[in-house]
Amino acid sequence: MSNFLNENINKMQAYVPGEQPQDKAYIKLNTNESPFPPSSGVVNGLTEKNLQSLRLYCDPQCKVLKNKLANLYGVSDKNVFVSNGSDEILNFAFMAYGNKGVYFADVTYGFYSVFAELYNLPTTVIPLKEDFTLNLAGFYGRNGLVVIANPNAPTGLEISLNEIEEIIKSNPNGVVVIDEAYVDFGGTSALPLIDKYDNLLVVRTYSKSRSMAGARLGYAFANQKLIQDLEKIKYSTNPYNVNSLTQLLGSLAVDDQKYYEDNCRKIIKNRLFTKNELEKLGFKVLDSKANFLFAKSEKITGEKLYLSLKDKGVLVRHFNKQRIADYIRITIGDEKQMQTFIEKVKEILGE
Repeated sequence: MSNFLNENINKMQAYVPGEQPQDKAYIKLNTNESPFPPSSGVVNGLTEKNLQSLRLYCDPQCKVLKNKLANLYGVSDKNVFVSNGSDEILNFAFMAYGNKGVYFADVTYGFYSVFAELYNLPTTVIPLKEDFTLNLAGFYGRNGLVVIANPNAPTGLEISLNEIEEIIKSNPNGVVVIDEAYVDFGGTSALPLIDKYDNLLVVRTYSKSRSMAGARLGYAFANQKLIQDLEKIKYSTNPYNVNSLTQLLGSLAVDDQKYYEDNCRKIIKNRLFTKNELEKLGFKVLDSKANFLFAKSEKITGEKLYLSLKDKGVLVRHFNKQRIADYIRITIGDEKQMQTFIEKVKEILGE
């Protein structure tokens, strides 16, 4: 690091993305990407005219995409915000609402702590219960920025709509962010509550269920005033944050919603298969509502299993955090990938 770097940033622990090794072909079950390609409408959607138009700035208002998302989810386009990945929305939320303190779980998406450090915000980390469920009471009455991934990552566990509402009601003077990156795989959305509460921000992404992690597209739903807050930050930092091609592809994906819903059903089926097979092998597997499983075995450490699988050409995610060091997180791929994963696990346990 240079001698010129801001001291607060210098001492930060940056977010560590999942591995993207290039040394050989892997079955990639470590970054919660979709095993399925984007829909044919998206794949075939680019034209020479679209590419030629790259000489022009994109629409900063993202009108077409916002309208399509609003129609799909039954809200007004004034309740929709579109961004360069859901991480940018989370970044804006921490920037905008974190000054009175931020509150999130100890085992959750790693970027929350990074954003809190980046803006030097007063932070309270609320430990999950012994069974990795959310300590709901720990989030009551905070009246700062409450951030909850639902379903949670890396556990895959969720809380109910009633439980979300209790947290929102108890924080009338703070914003509650519900990060729904994985909600399409069987989770419960807080979207129905945005008209009822002006302090709720629901964050979504195209990276998981819509097979567009490389396109970098996120979106959020909220009361119009919260959306205006986010727009103000966007126009104060990068008005053209979603490029023309991503806006187009995102709109085309909405047109093919059934394709993505079918893929989600396949992933849910493959998740159940994988969970059952791991449990037959003696694994403890949490009841995930996401496109991944969180599992551990008494026969092998999480780190050794992760390294052994990597050696056999299968990538999973392992976290060195003490509380979850015995676990691995397994992205759910297609049927063949999950069968191969189980075969490799059996080989490792047999060795």
